[in-house]
Amino acid sequence: MIEITNLTKEFQLSKKQKNELGQTESSIKAVDNISFSCQAGRVFSLLGPNGAGKTTTLRMISTLIRPSSGDAIVAGHSVSTHPKEVRKNIGFLTGSTKLYERLTPNEIIQYFADLYDVAPKDFKERKEKYFEMLDMNDFAHKRLGKLSTGMKQKVSIVRTIIHNPPVVVFDEPTSGLDVITAENIIQLIKDCKEEGKTVIFSTHIMTEVDLLCDDLAIINKGKLLYSGTMNDFRNNMTENSLTGEFIKIVKSGTALPTS
Repeated sequence: MIEITNLTKEFQLSKKQKNELGQTESSIKAVDNISFSCQAGRVFSLLGPNGAGKTTTLRMISTLIRPSSGDAIVAGHSVSTHPKEVRKNIGFLTGSTKLYERLTPNEIIQYFADLYDVAPKDFKERKEKYFEMLDMNDFAHKRLGKLSTGMKQKVSIVRTIIHNPPVVVFDEPTSGLDVITAENIIQLIKDCKEEGKTVIFSTHIMTEVDLLCDDLAIINKGKLLYSGTMNDFRNNMTENSLTGEFIKIVKSGTALPTS
């Protein structure tokens, strides 16, 4: 479970950044006092346009950056006071994750399994399962620097879940990937849900939201505009499509009643 309470992240701006952004203030709130919760066994989608604060929120949940105020409780642990415990219980997948290009998929997965003290028997079973699911065996011994973007993303997926974390965070997991690889990731998200994990993901692809999402939140300019179940969202739509409703909410800039 993830419980977000009054989470805020404020960044200080240099003079150059102020000029580039057209800001008069010396700081900017990338995330502004947002609260929501993600339940185990459900898929939660975090939506918003570019620059809305989605990635900053996910990075705070994943302990990559510290909140300016507020807190996120992940699997019972605070990201502010017990970040190491959070990291033990979370898997974080992002398209910007870098891998050691001189290693092979076998070596990098073994490395991360060792970091998390995964038992040899569990490692063998999980590796075989995910390598088969993602069709990775043909390039398991090739250096990562020689692999395609889709192949590298598959390696990142296994790196994310090899320690069987109860909480999984996906930041734009299918962005720029081919259809087959994207479908593999969608299936993996479904599997995580069936296993009772807490899943939170961000995406710009509304078909993925429609297919996977149980609960969702919409943010823009760091502010929470909506948080509720997907069923409530559909039942209260006034537009003809999810995309149309999303655009309407973002353009309104006004927080809607939440469930």
